[in-house]
This record gives sequence, structure tokens and C-alpha cells, in this order.
Amino acid sequence: MGSTVILSSDEEDSDISDSEMEEYGDKIYLSLKGGKIKVKLSPQAFVCPYCPNKKKPSFQYKDLLQHASGVGNSNSEKRSAKEKASHLALVKYLQQDLADSASDAEPSAKRKKTGNPIQDCDHDEKLVCPWKGIVVNIPTTKAQDGRSAGESGSKLRDEYIQRGFNPTRVRPLWNYWGHSGTAIVEFNKDWNGLHNALLFDKAYRVDGHGKKDWLKKDGPKSGLYAWLARADDYNGTNIIGENLRKTGDLKTIAELTEEEARKQQMLVQNLTQLVEEKKKDMKEIEELCSVKSKELNQLMEEKEKNLQKHYQELNAIQERTMVHIQKIVNDHEKLKMQLENEKKRLEEKGIKLAKREAHNETERKNLAEEIQQNASENTSLELAFIEQQKADEEVKKLAEVQRRKKEELHEKIIRLERHRDQKQEIELQIEQLKGKLNVKKLLGSDGNADILKDVDDIYKTLTEKEEELAELDKFNQTLILRERMTNDELQEARKELVNIMKEWKSNIGVKRMGELVTKPFMDAMQQKYCQQDVEDRAVEVLQLWEDYLKDPDWHPYKRIKLENSEREVEVIDERDERLRELKEDLGDGPYNAVTKALLEINEYNPSGRYITSELWNIKEDRKATLEEGVISLLDQWEETKRKRGMA
Repeated sequence: MGSTVILSSDEEDSDISDSEMEEYGDKIYLSLKGGKIKVKLSPQAFVCPYCPNKKKPSFQYKDLLQHASGVGNSNSEKRSAKEKASHLALVKYLQQDLADSASDAEPSAKRKKTGNPIQDCDHDEKLVCPWKGIVVNIPTTKAQDGRSAGESGSKLRDEYIQRGFNPTRVRPLWNYWGHSGTAIVEFNKDWNGLHNALLFDKAYRVDGHGKKDWLKKDGPKSGLYAWLARADDYNGTNIIGENLRKTGDLKTIAELTEEEARKQQMLVQNLTQLVEEKKKDMKEIEELCSVKSKELNQLMEEKEKNLQKHYQELNAIQERTMVHIQKIVNDHEKLKMQLENEKKRLEEKGIKLAKREAHNETERKNLAEEIQQNASENTSLELAFIEQQKADEEVKKLAEVQRRKKEELHEKIIRLERHRDQKQEIELQIEQLKGKLNVKKLLGSDGNADILKDVDDIYKTLTEKEEELAELDKFNQTLILRERMTNDELQEARKELVNIMKEWKSNIGVKRMGELVTKPFMDAMQQKYCQQDVEDRAVEVLQLWEDYLKDPDWHPYKRIKLENSEREVEVIDERDERLRELKEDLGDGPYNAVTKALLEINEYNPSGRYITSELWNIKEDRKATLEEGVISLLDQWEETKRKRGMA
């Protein structure tokens, strides 16, 4: 069946150094690979050729692999270097040369059973949770003070990780006399941690260093002994039991499975309830959207009605204005006719007086005086008639200008709305024509002449509509350009008004946006320093912060999203280092002055970062309109004229 290697007495007595272990291991591996040493007895049975005195004559593949790995990586001083090197070579041989044949020969049912230690163990056995292993017989040394000392658990943890047990921590146990020679091996809390803990327990059992082997009273023990912590360890009165009771609980795998299933069921119930709540919220949102849609439609209808009513009122006002103007013109015409009739009467009277002959000097004088008076009255009537004609012309011009402006305003509103509706209608017609064109093109592939003619007609109509849409866009651009020119003129007028209002003192004045206020800095300096240094220190600090405000590289802002809106705005970043130091050093007054100047600069001149002048309503502390500025300027001018007149 197989043979084992019998080492000579010289080889047994002599050992090798740690530096020669790798060379010795390679030599052993070549002997195993060459077939000189038999390891595999049958497809299911393997033997360790370097442990001939073992009570267990054969192993399964995985058990032998764990045994060889445990001996080869052992830190026990009783394991010779040759013994470790031989077992490491056996590990290499098992992994590289016998792994495939062992897995193929092993029955599938058995592989499944041995491949999952959790299924193989007793599910009703109580284990310490979180999963823990116990290691005993750890080498210790006596220190000068009589207390025991030993290595830290990190070295043993690294060794277990290398062997595939993957513990999270190895914690040595200490008592009054020092290191107790025992340690707690902690594994992950999940099922993978239990799997690693069971492999850890099995590896030591297979190697003859399990709990039963430790409890046997067959003389002194060598090497490490370890096992998985169970109920008897948990209830023990030694240091191990005390530590396990402090850091863990006793639970069975069946209890953990039920608890996990219960948590899973509770999670499913919570998620189901959450889904139902979300569906309910979605339904409420849909209902709200429906209500809002109806309200929006009602508002649109009311808007259309109000617009129609506005047009009707505008037409009524225009009609009343025209009637009033016509009445004025008719009154002037009547007055004109009366003046003409009076003129004719006076002329006729003059002719009659001229024809009369006076026989004496008195009658001639009276006649001359009457003729002169008649001529004077006639001249006054002519002047009044001329003035009346001028007044009539002015009234007609004023009425014509008013009528024309109202017509232009009305036509502009109608033209803009017609332009908007016409543009939407043309865009819709273009899309419809494109759809018809595509359909006709598909139908025209059969060569039907009528369909091809329809395609040409649709294409021509589509071209005309696109040209018409281009003309509308051009007209729209012209209107936009005119609006921009008007805005530019208003801005120029606003700048001129700002320059004029600098010399006036009223509720409407000029404010320098981004300028620091001196008073908060003076107040802060008075509280912090003596009276003599206040002014100089305040000027220095004020100049420093004016330089900071002009610095383009300093950007103490952050963007936030407005509530119930997708728009973002820039606000002051309170976490800015300079601002925090200013607030801590000088208080809220200078801090508020600087942040206010920063907001004004960011609003009125973020690129140049210099002070700009703005027309300001001082009474209401807001930006003044151009109309308010003009009214204030006229009031000041009238007041100046009145004072000069009184003087």
C-alpha cells in the first residue's frame, strides 16, 4: 500500500538551522513528487509519513492538510526545524499535486458534508456568541518581579490568519500573577466567523491538541492546545469562564437561525409597510397634482377672461375718448360759426354806416367814431378768431396724439400675442407637415405619381412655413433689440440721475454699495483698547478689511438651494477662516458690516470688486426706482425755486 521514510540515527540526531529550512523543504518536496515517499493510500485515505507513531494511522485529505499546516507553522520549541520543514513540504505537495485527484475521488455527498462544518455540527449545542476560541499552554517566562510575561496576541493572530482561520483578534488573559498562559481567539459575529471557528476547533482536534487531549492526565503537555468555547467553558470558575461571561452569551445555532429569521421577517414587514406608505404618499401626490392641474386650468381660464375684459374696457375707453374729442371739435365749430356770423353782421353795419351821409359836422364826427369803434371791435374779433383757430389745432393735435398712442399700445399688445400664437401655430404646422412628408415619402416609394405630387406640394408648403417662422423670429429679435436699446437709455438716465442726486439731501439719495461702515469698528476698538489708540487702530483694521474686500482671490461664499425651488443662490460662508477670526476678535458689529459689504459687492459688482454708486430710497432702505428719483429731483427743484422767490 505504501511506505514511510525511516530516517537514520545521524539524521534524527542532527538538526538544521532556520536558514537551511527552505533548502531542506525543497529536497523533501522533490522526494514526495518523485514518488519515493507514499502519502496517498487510497482515494479517501492519506498518511503523514513524518508522524509514524501517530495513533491515527490515516487521514482524510483536508484533515491531513490541516495537520501538516499546523505542525509546519507551529511556534512550539519542541518542534524541530526538520519536522517543520518536512510538514511544510507536505503541505506544498498536497496543494499542488494531490488537490485535484483528492477532490475528484471524494464522493459528492461526503464533500458536501465535510465542506460545511456548520451543517455537520450539533445545532442544539450551546456555544459562546460572539464566536470565541480558547488557547492554552502558551509559553511564559518569569520576570524579575516574579510576574509571568508572554508574547502579545498579534503574532498568534497573524499565524492563524496565515492558516486560514481569519480571527479578528487574539486576546491574552492576564491575572494578578501576570500572563496566565491562556488567550481568547475572537472571530467575526456572522456565519463566516462560525465557519472559521469550527475549522479552528477541528484543526486542533485532528492534530491531537484539542480540549479532550488537554484534559487527559497523561503527563506534561507540549505545544498549544485550543478549542471552540462552549457552555462548560462559559460556566467555568476560572479566568476563562469569568472573561467569557463578561464578553459573550450562550446561544445555540438553532436559536441564532430563528433569531435571524425573525429579524428577516421583521425587516420584510417593515419594508412592506414602507412600500405601502410610499404608495399612499404617491397617491396623495397624484391627487394633489390633479387638484393643482384643475386650479391651474381655472386660473388660465380666469386669465383669458380678464384679458378679454381688459380689451373690452380698453375699447370702451377709446370710444369714450373719441366721442369726447368729437364733442369738443363740434363745440369749436359752432363757436367758429358764431364768430363768422358776427363778423358778417359788423361788416354789413359798417357798409351801411359808410353809405350814410352826414349833413353836419356833428353827425360826421359821430359817424367817424362809430366807424372807428366798429373797426376796433372787428380787429378784436379777428384776433379772437385766430386764437380760437390755434386752440382748435392744438386740441386736434393733442387728441390725435392720444388716439395714436392708445392705438399703438393696443396694436402692440395684439401684435405680440398674435405673434406668439402665430409662431406656435406655425411650429405645429411644420411638425404636422414633416410627419405627412415622411408618410408620403414612404408611400411614394412605389412610384405613384399622385403621391409624388402630394409630396412636392407638402415640401413646398413646409418650406414656406419655415421661411415664415424665420421671418417671425427675425421680427422677434428686432423687438428684443428695441427693448435692449430702451433699457440702455434708462440705465444712462439712471446714471445721470445718480450724479445729480449726490448734491441733494432728501429721502431719495445715493448709496455707495460695498463700502465699509466705520462706526462698528470704532465701537469695537473702544471696548477692546484704551481711548488714545482707538482711532489709529480702527483706521488700520478698516484699511485691512477694505483690502480684503478688493481681493479677487478671496471668495467667502457658498451656494445653497432655495426651499421649494430648484434655483441656487450665493450666501455668506460662515465657516470662512477670516470671517470667523473677525467675529471672535471684534464681535458681531464689524462682522455684520463686512458681510453686508460682501453681499453688496457680490450683487452689484462681483467681477471688479470695487465700490459702485446706486440710487437709494433712504427712508425704506431699498433700491429706488427711476420714477422716485425724478419725482424727488423735481420736488427739490421746486423747493429751490420757491426759496429763491421768497428771498
